[in-house]
Amino acid sequence: VQKEKSIQTTNKINSEQVVSADNLLYLVAEICDELHPGHNFRSSISLDSALDTELGLDSLSRMELVHRIENKFQVSLSDRALTLMETPRDFLRELEGLGSRKNIKLNVNLGKAEQLETTITDPNPHNAKTLNEILTWQSEHNASIPHIHILGENEQTEVITYSELFTDARELATGLLVNELLPGETVLLMLPTSREYFVSFFGVLFAGGVPVPIYPPTRPKLLKDHINRQTKIANNAKAVMMITIDEAIPLSSSMANQVQSIRRITTCANLVEDAEKGILPIPAPKDTAFIQYTSGSTGDPKGVVLSHENLISNIRAMGNFLQVGPDDVFVSWLPLYHDMGLIGAWLGSLTFGMPLIIMSPLSFLNRPQRWLKAIDRYKGTISGAPNFAYEACLARIREQDIEGLDLSSWRVAFNGAEPVQPKTIEKFCDKFGAHGFDCNSMMPVYGLAENSVGLAFPMPGTGPKFDRINKIMINKSKRAVP
Repeated sequence: VQKEKSIQTTNKINSEQVVSADNLLYLVAEICDELHPGHNFRSSISLDSALDTELGLDSLSRMELVHRIENKFQVSLSDRALTLMETPRDFLRELEGLGSRKNIKLNVNLGKAEQLETTITDPNPHNAKTLNEILTWQSEHNASIPHIHILGENEQTEVITYSELFTDARELATGLLVNELLPGETVLLMLPTSREYFVSFFGVLFAGGVPVPIYPPTRPKLLKDHINRQTKIANNAKAVMMITIDEAIPLSSSMANQVQSIRRITTCANLVEDAEKGILPIPAPKDTAFIQYTSGSTGDPKGVVLSHENLISNIRAMGNFLQVGPDDVFVSWLPLYHDMGLIGAWLGSLTFGMPLIIMSPLSFLNRPQRWLKAIDRYKGTISGAPNFAYEACLARIREQDIEGLDLSSWRVAFNGAEPVQPKTIEKFCDKFGAHGFDCNSMMPVYGLAENSVGLAFPMPGTGPKFDRINKIMINKSKRAVP
């Protein structure tokens, strides 16, 4: 198919909100020129230009492009726009397909406030010494209480109770044993935020194995390349199995060829089909709970071995410091392959019996207001993210997107995992203070995988304090000089 003629005379975007190739290509060229000054994309870009290889747009750049397209044409694109769109022509077809829906409002309506079932009187299994014991305790004492609420794109919510997670995980565990998983062997989890992830993680634990969460694929076109990039971690972890999505199975032969230890690459559903009744092993507190990788796709993988004892000790220390109780609600979009999302959000919620409201990272990246709306809807009390997320809320959320937003329930807003910027905090407090956010809730925090997750927290409710020091001196002599 012959490519469309490149756009040549786009000195000014059409002021009307008309979906056209010229208007769309102007937006794409505009963001490309901002990212790569001097390349003059406007003289060469076409509807068939590849967003990644030809135009150099990564995931965050695509997010910004979607934002600009929606603002220009007053439409609301689906999350698939961030994952399936490979060229401007793909976006044009999507826009033309919306037809009469082009005037749809851009605000994300997550509905009225939800009354969560929090009748737990003693949510903390004080004597539990392993993650297995914690889930077992919760399933026995709070069986029908919802543990996880997975938020979908179209206001769809999937709820997992403690007993459902316990039962499903143990069933999958017997499937792993049928497939000859031995105690202490490692299993890669390449799964998105989903029921399958939560079940697989504890399924591996109940089978006596060691789960190794890794970055899940986001773009189908690059799935094979993504799998190949995980071979470093797979080899380093000596993984014997990988649990992944259906679409990855036909493309995973290359990993099997490059990782000698791999015996099977399968799905959660296939393991459940293999399940049989059997006796599951019981881990000791000092046994490895999982391996947290701090890098791998961009350098040599660094696996941090975390025992049940390590994790529970750190989780309880954080929860006790924050005075976590049964009335708290944790809201998160953080990825489950990273310690802040996996340990801080999920395993912390499990240990203290808090409801966990969770959405995929892509859901947040596509529309940051979903995060704040979820805190409002579910009256979230604890939530947090890296600094860039607060910056995204400032840059991409308009007032009309958050009309009626109430953040007054948010008592712990941690900011960590990357350098914390004082200007971001100040601007966030100014903008969202009008919506009930208390700046004293903002907590710059520090942690590292080697310490499970949390290391340094300010006192709750005291707000951020800024101390300006000489950058040269701190880097040169490790001394904090004003």
